Amino acid sequence: MEWRRVDGVLLLDKPRGLSSNAVLQQAKRLYRAEKAGHTGTLDPLATGLLPLCFGHATKFAHMLLDAEKTYAATIRFGETTTTGDAEGTVLERHRVEFTEQALSAALQRFVG
Repeated sequence: MEWRRVDGVLLLDKPRGLSSNAVLQQAKRLYRAEKAGHTGTLDPLATGLLPLCFGHATKFAHMLLDAEKTYAATIRFGETTTTGDAEGTVLERHRVEFTEQALSAALQRFVG
């Protein structure tokens, strides 16, 4: 396959089940781009926008990586699974009581 010079940013909606690197490599092959990179890793279970930089755009990828981002999540409190994530079989369910303040304080650990 002959590689070619491709410059620019592609905003890719990453599907669930694929790693950020897997979708980057697919896009790189599709466009036959000689140089490409992504601007941060999304968990394989996550979906969402993943900016891919090609050619000269890779030089400012750090600006996209350092930019403010917003995430949305669905959380199931009180479930324990075999894998510790949504893919595992549920082993246990129990009711969890918490206040809005306690939830807000716990979520602050994931900011930054």
